Amino acid sequence: MTENVIEVRGIKNQFGRHVVHENLDLDLRRGEILGVVGGSGTGKSVLLRTIVGLNRPVAGTVRVLGQDVSKLAGPAREALERRWGVLFQNGALFSSLNVRENVEVPLRAVPDLPPETRSALAELKVSMAGLPWIANDKYPSDLSGGMKKRAGLARALALDPEIVFLDEPTAGLDPIGADAFDRLILELRDSLNLSVFMVTHDLDTLHTCCDRIAVLAEKRVLTTGTMAEMLEVDHPWVHEYFHGPRARAATASDREGKE
Repeated sequence: MTENVIEVRGIKNQFGRHVVHENLDLDLRRGEILGVVGGSGTGKSVLLRTIVGLNRPVAGTVRVLGQDVSKLAGPAREALERRWGVLFQNGALFSSLNVRENVEVPLRAVPDLPPETRSALAELKVSMAGLPWIANDKYPSDLSGGMKKRAGLARALALDPEIVFLDEPTAGLDPIGADAFDRLILELRDSLNLSVFMVTHDLDTLHTCCDRIAVLAEKRVLTTGTMAEMLEVDHPWVHEYFHGPRARAATASDREGKE
């Protein structure tokens, strides 16, 4: 059986009187790219933040790599966090640091790592993220939206994680840039044996690189499955999302690729 690297069970997220998630279950399998989709307000980013421990749920459990996130603290928690990397939607780069220095931030937690080694490792990650050498010395204000995302991805890869979390990685990118980013994620997954949890609304991304899709609706994960299985789901929102006007190009392209 395929190993689950993330197991979410019975999660309830509530802010004041507003319940975002109720009895939510979800798994991420080792080596897969899981795309998480849902309408506005369904709590896609809240779910991501809950899994990485930035949001504490009212109820339920989150196990990452076999460990209950809520029960870890201190060195044990830090050790687990070094096994994942996160790319937030806007890149979340430090404006006062250049790209190399941004990528070095997680590496500073590694004991006895010489500065020159740390710098060399950061430059390697920048290259792996598809940025040119010259980008190392640029500051976030000098970067395009696509370059910021790649710099954020380089930082997420800094500690050689087993799991990468991506929050709307192609948002704001032009179609060519988004396609290039999708293919980069596929290449990195295959070469580094990553498991990828991706929050996205981009149908082309779902077609290009997601092994499975999880749909958030009605305060829970309504359904999970492959793209082909999503096209068969008889639920109003799911049907509209995967068969609506913006789905036509991606669906047609997918059909052409199979013919």
